[in-house]
Amino acid sequence: MYDADDIVDQKNRKRRRKRLRRLLIILLVAALGTGLYFTRDKWYNKLRGIGEQYRTIVNTGQLAEGNFPIEVSGGADYQLVSSGKKMIVLSDTYTYFYDTDGNLLKRRQHTYTNTVLRAAGGKALLYENGGNEFSVENEEQILYEKNFADKQILFARISEEGFTAVVTTSENYSCELEVYDKRGNGIYKRQCIEKVSDVSFINGSKGCVLSYISAENGQLVTNVQEINLSEKGEKWTSPGLNTLGLEVCGFGNGAFVLGTDACGYVDSSGQISSYYSYDGELVAGASENGNSAVIVNNDDRRKYIMAIFTGCDSEPLIVELSEPSVDVAIYEDLAYVMCQGNIKAFDFNGGLRSIAEVSDSYTGFVRNQEHIFLKGYNKIDRIDYES
Repeated sequence: MYDADDIVDQKNRKRRRKRLRRLLIILLVAALGTGLYFTRDKWYNKLRGIGEQYRTIVNTGQLAEGNFPIEVSGGADYQLVSSGKKMIVLSDTYTYFYDTDGNLLKRRQHTYTNTVLRAAGGKALLYENGGNEFSVENEEQILYEKNFADKQILFARISEEGFTAVVTTSENYSCELEVYDKRGNGIYKRQCIEKVSDVSFINGSKGCVLSYISAENGQLVTNVQEINLSEKGEKWTSPGLNTLGLEVCGFGNGAFVLGTDACGYVDSSGQISSYYSYDGELVAGASENGNSAVIVNNDDRRKYIMAIFTGCDSEPLIVELSEPSVDVAIYEDLAYVMCQGNIKAFDFNGGLRSIAEVSDSYTGFVRNQEHIFLKGYNKIDRIDYES
């Protein structure tokens, strides 16, 4: 016979074991959840496409009629950009503003030579490369103009908010940076010891990231620097990325650097967080809100790829292409690549979302709303494109 105290003791031990097992399971689940949360950047983008089967949309590629094609004088040297619901075209003598249906809104003559066109927020920035004048305008009027009597413009950039950054030569420094608000008032000036190679506005035009070209151990490198337009000095300066930087694209968590033979990310504390060296010749690159894409052709090996990135810490996802690539753009979280004979749109998991056949005579394209505008030798065509 069992003693009553022994039976009670056994039941208590069983209950304690059950409670202990339950506690251990809760702690394990909590630890697993915490680990998944803090490593979500590494697995979420790969996981979110599971269970969602996107059909690949086949667009007709049929060219629009009516106002298209838009004829452009001066041959293939014209420049085409989109901003909001407008298309802006720069020829050797005129600036044209069109809506997306090809209706001409305004034609304005300019007197610049070696003119460069930039656009954002519905405004066009025109400047003379190596000259001393620039203007900011829309289809209604020239908003303001600036002239530098004793300095030459190296390059200029405009933000969605209408702020303009201009980098000029300097008598006592490598270059000077001046920033103007949307009314043309000067709000920031900086003399730079190293030559600035590109500027990108961040934080609603409250700050900028700058890229500099310098030499380290006999090799050209690109340093990135963040500045606040209401403060002196800089927030941080990155180590040098081993490439000659062509463009810098800032966003909330850092900056993307597109270089001649490599690209990479700098995080929000100024540290290099990602680096990718090309296996072939860079054709083009694009970056928007931290998402980036570069296209590389290796004709000797007949290898054509697009490398896509989803942020500072991401390794490149390589998309193999069957034909040489021509141009690339990012629009609403999709990467669009033009190859010889087609345009394809990929999501950032590498999934093919849509495709359209186009003539291989086009040299580039612009994505705007539900349309793609195709750059021909002396004309602009349009196709409807569903993604």
